[in-house]
Amino acid sequence: MYRISELAEKVGLSRSTLLYYEKQGLLHGTRQDNGYRLYSEKDAQRLHLLQQLQAGGLTLKECKACLDSKVEREVLKSRLQQLEQDIAQKQQARDLLAALLGEGSLRPWHQLTDKLAPDVHLDWLKQQGFNEQQALHLKWLSKDMNEHDQYMADFMGVFQRLERWGPGCDADTLKALSTLPTAPTQIIDIGCGKGFSTRLLARHTQAQIVAVDNEQSALDELGERLAEQELDTRITLSCASMTDLPFSPASFDCIWSEAAAYIMGIEQALTQWRKLLTDRGYMIVSDLAWLTDSPSQEAIAFWAGEYPDMQTIEKRLGQMRQAGFDVMVHFTLSEQAWHDYYQPLKARVAEIKASMPNSNAIADMEQEITIYERYLGEFGYQMFVLRKGA
Repeated sequence: MYRISELAEKVGLSRSTLLYYEKQGLLHGTRQDNGYRLYSEKDAQRLHLLQQLQAGGLTLKECKACLDSKVEREVLKSRLQQLEQDIAQKQQARDLLAALLGEGSLRPWHQLTDKLAPDVHLDWLKQQGFNEQQALHLKWLSKDMNEHDQYMADFMGVFQRLERWGPGCDADTLKALSTLPTAPTQIIDIGCGKGFSTRLLARHTQAQIVAVDNEQSALDELGERLAEQELDTRITLSCASMTDLPFSPASFDCIWSEAAAYIMGIEQALTQWRKLLTDRGYMIVSDLAWLTDSPSQEAIAFWAGEYPDMQTIEKRLGQMRQAGFDVMVHFTLSEQAWHDYYQPLKARVAEIKASMPNSNAIADMEQEITIYERYLGEFGYQMFVLRKGA
């Protein structure tokens, strides 16, 4: 027989816990004439069994039912299901911590976080030591802090040799320009890349143009092209972030941005860039959009990871009006715009793939090319010609 303190030591529980168990009817001691409680070896064994049942996730009430009567299978099934869910959550937590330590891929976490909290995600990346350009590249390209440097090296190994860094063609740019009722005099080309649209605007307008990109190498190449074509006198190159443009309000009567505004988010771009426009100034922006209400599941899954904010045209039009713009014209970019981008990209990937067979950047590009070849028409770039409302 054991006194309560002896039983507590034997089973590894506190005296107060045993008193509580007794109050709940889980333990039944015998009170002696001297006031001490005595417990048998069977009581000790009952406590060991109780501890095992608790380890299985049963509540004290369920443990008592199991000890006092036949086990209810439905109760055990329910607890097993809950335990499996808890294990899955713990495994997710373990995988995240391991990935943050560089022992696994952070891609799923980055993608989910960017979908749920894009602004906070960007701020957090900066806190980890990435500058804004690196953080934006990480959000949209590598999607993994641990492999970012190698990913970007592979990515630029492909794109440095390419002329276009996004879908577009001269005919579509000029079509959008032709819809403007008055010729712009002060244009800012945001996210200009190597400057296809910049050069076209310079040749087809008399405007002063500021070409903005955060990739200095692209601006350097654009500067060389402009000098060769004697277009540099009216164009200023600015290496800056599209999220923090260093220009005064009402500095431009036309904002141009092809296949770039998605980087900071279309709604945010509409709001932030609008103040740069003069009254009744124009914004021409292109964005990837769904062209059907029932796209293929493979296309949905791909773009959910690559562009989670991708919307239908009608949804974008509503956002543009809500941001204070009148929609003058919008049209879908031609297949030529995609051909001019993807055919050189596909050829370059095939050329360089053998030298980097394990590159995630190359794998991502191949997957994107496959989606383009299979499902173009379900999605497409839409050119929007907007005018700043009163």
